[in-house]
Amino acid sequence: MLKNLLLAIALLAVLIGPIVMRPHGEHGTVPGEREIVIITPHNEAIREEFARAFAAYHLAKTGERVRVDWRTPGGTSEIARYVASEYLSSFHQAWEAQPGRVWSTVVEQNFDNSRTTPAAMPDQDTEAQKARRAFLNSKVGCGIDLFFGGGTFDYAQQAAAGRLVDCGFVSEHPELFNDHAIPRTLGGESYWDPEGRWIGVCLAAFGICYNTDSLGRLGISTAPSQWEDLADARLYHEVALANPTQSGSVNRAFELLIQQQILLETESRKAAVNRALSPAEETEAVRTGWKRAMQLLLKIGANARYFTDSSSKISLDVAAGDAAAGMTIDFYGRVQSESVARPDGSSRLQFVTAKGDTTFSADPIGLFRGAPHPDLAREFIAWSLSEEGQKLWDWKVGTPGGPARYALRRIPILPAVYAPEYRQFRSDPDVNPYAAAGSFSYHSGWTGPLFKPIGYIVRVMCIDPHDELTEAWHALIEAQFPPQAMEAFLNVDAVSYDAAKGPIRDVFGPGHIQEVQLAKKLADGFRAQYRHAAELARQGK
Repeated sequence: MLKNLLLAIALLAVLIGPIVMRPHGEHGTVPGEREIVIITPHNEAIREEFARAFAAYHLAKTGERVRVDWRTPGGTSEIARYVASEYLSSFHQAWEAQPGRVWSTVVEQNFDNSRTTPAAMPDQDTEAQKARRAFLNSKVGCGIDLFFGGGTFDYAQQAAAGRLVDCGFVSEHPELFNDHAIPRTLGGESYWDPEGRWIGVCLAAFGICYNTDSLGRLGISTAPSQWEDLADARLYHEVALANPTQSGSVNRAFELLIQQQILLETESRKAAVNRALSPAEETEAVRTGWKRAMQLLLKIGANARYFTDSSSKISLDVAAGDAAAGMTIDFYGRVQSESVARPDGSSRLQFVTAKGDTTFSADPIGLFRGAPHPDLAREFIAWSLSEEGQKLWDWKVGTPGGPARYALRRIPILPAVYAPEYRQFRSDPDVNPYAAAGSFSYHSGWTGPLFKPIGYIVRVMCIDPHDELTEAWHALIEAQFPPQAMEAFLNVDAVSYDAAKGPIRDVFGPGHIQEVQLAKKLADGFRAQYRHAAELARQGK
């Protein structure tokens, strides 16, 4: 009996202990402490350093204590789904609260639809336009103040939907947002929204991390430096990749790979004719470059050990030797390289930006419509773009204004922090996005409208049929790549540029039935294709 009683007491303590011991006040705040709610894909190190530094800044400025309530449902794709669901629920409730308004499918599909534009006058609105106008004029919220981190595509989508609103900072600080400070665009990348709905706070580049010990084991003496190197057959089952349908940042890396192949094709054709290409010639070059990119992605995917749903896992596994190389974001590679460095400073994990397609894309911040703590949210935005906030990204631990515990190894967006007097404090003093501008330029017209289809294509071509893909690649390697089998293997007609712009892009819209149906059809087609290529390889054809 005594033993059972003690077990019951222990179980009760486990259940009610966290409730009893938690700080007093709503959501864990203590009396007199304010709160700001931020949703983010940023890792724990960034969250800890920014929460600590902002709390210290706000306390010194106002005498008030503030706590950051982080929401971390996953990558930007998961965040987008969560936020959309919360706004749907909130607007549904607000809509039905108005006399005479009835919820309908039309209202649901149009209130946050960027393609629905209200009429010139409210009395001319259709039901869809009424819903859109009501949402854009509302203070309906999702219970969250700020969206912090992720790619510009995701922010542009949230802004177009009407979920992100002007925070006022861009219009209030013209001295910061111009070609002599933070430019509107650089290398084809957008750094802030002219309407002030999102602002880049740091920058990211994409590249390759690799394990020098693993490369030696595989007999590879030249380290990978460009995307094509990840298609090397000696890296079979040794490449770590992330799922682009679950991370906008990862999808951006795949898009830049495609951009590079298109650029190579267009530049080659320009050189051949010694003049600029006509619109028709450029379109044909884009088609060919796209095809080359799809074939390259297919081979890289065939070398993949996995497609993870956590992009931070890649540098960890490469450092551990579970994979020899991987596609990753710069700061993941640099942070992990530092964490496994030897006493002499050398490291088995190295990171290199991919040669030929280095652009620095922005990680923004944005204010949500109906933010519960708008004044505090605007203060966080202003602080994150000040020198004090910017130093956290790349200053060494313990340096003046730097992080307290973690070196974040991110690239600040504020040009002022690249001043020579700050060089001694920076973790990456040789990285300057403004000095490197011009090495590569992103052409949004080529692939910008196909951002979502790109991740979708990688999924149906490489992820869903991954077993068949890797089996065929292994058979091709064993047979030393017989031509007929390789031709069958590299057939990417089903995901051609015209298919991506047409039937593939067309399935993205309200509802997901067509999207799922097409994904199954395409993936099944690739499975059959890979099986056929494997059989031809075994026959030596």
